Amino acid sequence: MATSTIKRNAKKVSVKDAVCEGIYVKIPQSDMILFQLFADKMGWLVNSKQNLWNEYIKNSPQNIPLTDDDIMNGVRVVRYATV
Repeated sequence: MATSTIKRNAKKVSVKDAVCEGIYVKIPQSDMILFQLFADKMGWLVNSKQNLWNEYIKNSPQNIPLTDDDIMNGVRVVRYATV
């Protein structure tokens, strides 16, 4: 997270301590460099949708001990409310 500071009511607040909200902005690819420079100057974190997916996949479990029967039991519970 960024460590730049912002000024609020005459006191400095670290961006890492501020409440942040995630948003999705769709901008032309040609403007991405300018947007990235602005975000860096403001101390914001910018990720592309592809980067978010890559991070999710990288951190997901790789060897899940499930059998076909386990999966089918889960499907039956959802579909028929029985095992």
